[in-house]
Amino acid sequence: MKIAVLIKQVPDTESKIRVKSDGSGIEETDVKYIVNPYCEYAIEEAIRTKEKIKAGEPEAPVATVVISLGPDRALEALRTALAMGIDKAIHIDSEGKIFDGFQTAKILAGVLKAGAFDLIFCGKQAIDDDNSQVAQMTAEFLDFPQVMIIQKFDLTPDSKGALVTRQVGGGAREIYEAVFPLILGCEKGLNTPRYASLPGIMKAKTKPVEKLKASAFLGDTGPLTQFIHYQLPPERAAGKKLDGEAPQQAHELARLLREEAKVI
Repeated sequence: MKIAVLIKQVPDTESKIRVKSDGSGIEETDVKYIVNPYCEYAIEEAIRTKEKIKAGEPEAPVATVVISLGPDRALEALRTALAMGIDKAIHIDSEGKIFDGFQTAKILAGVLKAGAFDLIFCGKQAIDDDNSQVAQMTAEFLDFPQVMIIQKFDLTPDSKGALVTRQVGGGAREIYEAVFPLILGCEKGLNTPRYASLPGIMKAKTKPVEKLKASAFLGDTGPLTQFIHYQLPPERAAGKKLDGEAPQQAHELARLLREEAKVI
């Protein structure tokens, strides 16, 4: 079985974001980048799936591969996944370009098709753009079944498919039985991602990293969306402190809500 994990490197939420002077994007200087948090659950589930298969059938051929599209710095995210326990990495060089979700899905689908993967895990969305669309479009390009977003994953006894549970509105759950190939979106609650151990970090340095070019899979596919005129949200106005006794404060608060905030 070949298991793929699609991950994205994103800015750390604690980084101070600055917009470029021309509004074309963000200044990447001094921005710390991390593995997208939802992708960590996908990495962990891929590793656990391999461990479960090996526990029942030690000689079974199972390989885990982590894939990421991005500039050279994306190698850091790939090395993190390798240190956690993934076997191999594929870095798709973005060649200095920025792709929208449609183009990203086209590129990833090309790589996945060439690799003939059986099972593909990914995060439910990336925390930088929050589009939550790449996995679904990738599945459409490949004509693979997909389930978004899963709470539980169990292999079928023959390891040729899976029982997948997802939560829907009102606390209800849906259970899907699907055969491979299959794409699954992961989120918090599915598992608890492991930390990379020191031996894992050392081993990651020698694990294979295949380098590919995005242009080899994109063809003449153009973007469907463009992001322009980046702006930071406006600064929040300072709060007001009301003095006096409680009845006076209540009266003043009602006046401010009516005359200034105009919400009553």
